[in-house]
Amino acid sequence: MKKAVHSNDIARCAGLSRTAGHAVGGQNAAMSILYRLLPLLTMLSAVIAILALSGLGLPFDWGFIAKPLTTLLIIAYAWPRGTTVPRLGSRLRLGLVFSLAGDTFLLWPEQGFLPGLVSFLLAHLAYIAGFCNQARFARIAWPFALFAAAAAAVLSYLWAGVPAPLQVPVLAYVACLASMSAQSWVWWRVAATDDEQAGPARWAAVGGLLFLCSDALLATNKFAGPLPQATAWVLTSYWAAQWCIASSLAPAGISRAYIPLNKWV
Repeated sequence: MKKAVHSNDIARCAGLSRTAGHAVGGQNAAMSILYRLLPLLTMLSAVIAILALSGLGLPFDWGFIAKPLTTLLIIAYAWPRGTTVPRLGSRLRLGLVFSLAGDTFLLWPEQGFLPGLVSFLLAHLAYIAGFCNQARFARIAWPFALFAAAAAAVLSYLWAGVPAPLQVPVLAYVACLASMSAQSWVWWRVAATDDEQAGPARWAAVGGLLFLCSDALLATNKFAGPLPQATAWVLTSYWAAQWCIASSLAPAGISRAYIPLNKWV
């Protein structure tokens, strides 16, 4: 009798285990499908935000939801990535979170400009810290010279239109932005001979360049006069930059890529 009861208990436990296993498997499958849909969902949200905030056929208020939502979707895309190099992953994700704060502040272009500027400055510092995990800061000099020259050219063109109270914050931000872009290129060039790192480093380099272009367009529109369809150009290049930076993180399950390349040499 005891053996029969014991056998029934084992069978019942096995049945419960199979049920739980099927439930977990179903949840994992659903999450996998949702993750694969993130590029499409991000693009859709970005298009809605751009159309709404540009006044192109959608209610303006929709942009107040779709703009931060687009960055949230990029954060969701980045969140499970980069597990093989935790410092790189955590720093780039922190930069995305600061960017989300900046996006929210800049929904109010006048009142939110300075808090938004500070938020993005912190985002760039986080990105620099992440890229320095892969290659020593300024290990190669020419990207810093290149981006410093580009930033100086844009700043000299815009400087007369920058209000005096914003000049110091704008200078600090531009220096930080140019350094982030340059360091992303340092990682790219250091990784050029490594088959596993060349791809992700290239994503980071494209992201750094696009971020500089996006902010140059934003600053020109704000300080030197309105540009045609500025919102569309700024946001398209901005979200492309963030997506590229997020893509520089290794997908889950890749174990060898993204190991720092003698970063202190």
